[in-house]
Amino acid sequence: MIRIGDFSRLGLVSIKTLRHYDELGLLKPVRVDRFTGYRYYAVEQLGRLNRILALKDLGLSLEQIAGLLSADVSAEEIRGMLRLKQAEAQSRIQEAQAQLTRVATRLRQIEKEGSFPMYEVVLKQIPAQRVAAIRRVLPNYGALGALSAELFGPQMQGARYAGPPLVIYHDHEFKDENVDVEVAVPVAGPLPEGAPAEVRELPGGEMACVVYLGPYEGIGEGYNAVMAWLEPNGYRIADCLREVYLRGPGDGNDPAQYVTEIQVPAVRV
Repeated sequence: MIRIGDFSRLGLVSIKTLRHYDELGLLKPVRVDRFTGYRYYAVEQLGRLNRILALKDLGLSLEQIAGLLSADVSAEEIRGMLRLKQAEAQSRIQEAQAQLTRVATRLRQIEKEGSFPMYEVVLKQIPAQRVAAIRRVLPNYGALGALSAELFGPQMQGARYAGPPLVIYHDHEFKDENVDVEVAVPVAGPLPEGAPAEVRELPGGEMACVVYLGPYEGIGEGYNAVMAWLEPNGYRIADCLREVYLRGPGDGNDPAQYVTEIQVPAVRV
């Protein structure tokens, strides 16, 4: 038999780790001196220790390893657990590769412009929202103001707003006229009787977002930043573009202080 200190040196693990494995029932000493409390191990147990370390290196938790080392675990259960770990590792690799792509894109951008970009594009997981919405085909974008006024008009008195208003652009290309747009605002509870809006669930999803500060006439700068970000980072537009008005005319602010978040549903190419 080997004392715990010697077994620790042979197995290249700490005494603290061996005691922890003992507590979990993963690797119990063959004998514990009842007077001194010293733990003793057998040389043959080095094989079990190496198996524990090898499975741990695969990313399995100690609880999972304990299950795998049980005599009643089938080969199919072992394969299933390892396939799950394989999928998790592949997912981490894909995330790391995507991060490397973003870093490379940022480096090229800084080298080209000589400084940080004016707009930061961030990927966000936007949750689904329950909104009151009005969708119309308008003669042009200038009619958006009147549609928004309808959404917040007298017939909507009593509605419980639960977030900033937004616009969804349903056209898949820029149009000068007959534009398909939807004005919406998150709500809690039912709408007043006779309200011009309809309640629906606005789907969420992964979106490339940028915050634009300033009057709406210059918001194209923000869109340009998102569009320039998508392809180099391996994404494309997946659905309708959105604008969320975090601070706008309703707050009585100077247009220079308007804050708008542009949200572009994005999917990997």
